[in-house]
Amino acid sequence: MTAGRKLAGKVCIVTGATRGIGKGIALQLGEAGATVYITGVGIVTAPQLGEAGATVYMTAGRKLAGKVCIVTGATRGIGKGIALQLGEAGATVYITGRTLVAAKDNIAGSLTETAKQIEERGGKCIPVQCDHTKDEEIQQLFDKVKSEQEGQLDILVNNAYNAVKAIFDNLKVPFWELPKDMWDTVNNVGLRNHYLCTVHAAKMMVPRRQGLIVNVSSVGGLTYLFNVPYGIGKEACDRMAADCAVELKKHNIAMISLWPGAVRTERINFFLEQGSTKSGGDDMKSVFEEGETIEYSGKAVVGLASDPNIMKKTGKIQLSADLGYEYGFKDIDGREKVSMRNLKQILMLSPNTQWIGRLTPGFIYIPKWIMSLAGNKF
Repeated sequence: MTAGRKLAGKVCIVTGATRGIGKGIALQLGEAGATVYITGVGIVTAPQLGEAGATVYMTAGRKLAGKVCIVTGATRGIGKGIALQLGEAGATVYITGRTLVAAKDNIAGSLTETAKQIEERGGKCIPVQCDHTKDEEIQQLFDKVKSEQEGQLDILVNNAYNAVKAIFDNLKVPFWELPKDMWDTVNNVGLRNHYLCTVHAAKMMVPRRQGLIVNVSSVGGLTYLFNVPYGIGKEACDRMAADCAVELKKHNIAMISLWPGAVRTERINFFLEQGSTKSGGDDMKSVFEEGETIEYSGKAVVGLASDPNIMKKTGKIQLSADLGYEYGFKDIDGREKVSMRNLKQILMLSPNTQWIGRLTPGFIYIPKWIMSLAGNKF
């Protein structure tokens, strides 16, 4: 580097330099010749500083540095969002899916695209092509992680799901008129596979006496939603988390069921644009239009994985928006999401009760024990 750089020889620390003002300050200090230590979750600023000729040190601040994760079904949607956030938080993330390179349909998404985006955020990602309907490929996935990471696995996110299109193609169709394979379409990958992945993960986590397993579920496990196979599968996911947690607790391994709100996945956005939700009514359309981004659940998983008191939550259902309040994060679009336990939010969903919702204070929340009564079968 040539002489005349005003801050040559100076040493600086810039906190929160992944974006915004902090990033701008770090770039200018680096360009002026300083040695710059930058902190934050994610390190995308660093390459730009290097290009400017600066000496860059990326310091601690990445919550999950050194952790090893598996996120199933991460080519798009919630799984992709969770993988992005885990990678940005410093974890080594194995992602699975059937599509290795970009698909040629109307909905983008592939393992290579997700991996590229994680790496652009400074994370480490290993894409693994895996068909979660095949037991041998599931086994190979966990064998690969065990071999490459010397037996370490800290976080498993059971997210793989293969039924969104089938569900939206059959909205309001009674169960006896559904395609005969609807049960398998919904619950082979979305339930059976989750159990098999949990078995493999437990075999790696138990000897190390630590770990977190997350089932991505939904309010459909509590009350009727979409169709019969969907509700049965989601309630089974919740029960799986509760019962597995009983046996895993003594090994210091937590398992929880995560309920995102309505999520604006790539496929949901496509259906909204095509009017494919019209059989679900305007209420469904409005719910998804105000829904979470795919990365909001990722922030929830990062929060759970960073929580020193996670064992207090094991076996329980966690709502993404409730975790947002507890851990203090907002969605990536800057919005603070409202929990489905919010009474005003619930009343505003139906045109018949919206007038009451407008008069209802926004701070009233339905207690979880009352919410659970919706699933009472006695």
